[in-house]
Amino acid sequence: MSSRLIGVGVGPGDPELVTVKGVNALRAADVVVVPVMDSGERGRAEATVLHYVPGGKVVRVVFALNERTDRARREAAWDAAGERVAGLLREYGVVAFATIGDPNVYSTFTYLAQTLVEAVPDVVVETVPGITAMQDLAARSGAVLTEGTEPLTLVPVTAGAAVLKDALAGPGTVVAYKFGRQAGEVAEALWETGRIDDAVWGSALGLPEESVRPAAELDGAPLPYLSTLIAPPRRDGGRGGKL
Repeated sequence: MSSRLIGVGVGPGDPELVTVKGVNALRAADVVVVPVMDSGERGRAEATVLHYVPGGKVVRVVFALNERTDRARREAAWDAAGERVAGLLREYGVVAFATIGDPNVYSTFTYLAQTLVEAVPDVVVETVPGITAMQDLAARSGAVLTEGTEPLTLVPVTAGAAVLKDALAGPGTVVAYKFGRQAGEVAEALWETGRIDDAVWGSALGLPEESVRPAAELDGAPLPYLSTLIAPPRRDGGRGGKL
């Protein structure tokens, strides 16, 4: 029988936002892999998974999740993680990999799956979608992501504040991920493009330390790395005005 690798999105942090299909996949798998930083602290994915499966079924695999500059170190960590998970696939058969958010949106799972397709040629790769941070922030803040014909642009600010500024100058809603370390530049871009008034940001969504605040309160101080921003467009057409 071929082995199966299932990427399961477990949402932004609130255990209640894991889908029924996600919980079933985690419980049906032989083992559940959770990514951890090389410092060893428990991440959001692991904390969420432990609400649904016993700790003895969870395997912690180190990824260089916080490595942005040393490509060789990052690649070495991915290779080592791939080798570890390949061994689990050969031993058990069905391995679930829990990832925050959705496994097909800026997820570590993508790199792992690419590695394992080469290392374990008969592996079948599947994904279970998860609630994303922008969906959770929209619900917690009351922000409407899109109306009618509005486009939606998702930007990782790790690509540079200039990319965000270009998006803000365009139409529709702009969502920014991973902007905490560049909060000052993000605030400046919002003011320059006239998008500050209705924009909101949030971090640690669904966790005790959750923060959901108007973007106008950004003062340039660094924020948690996984902060999320929603900047809606001006909507002056009344109900249905964007149809």
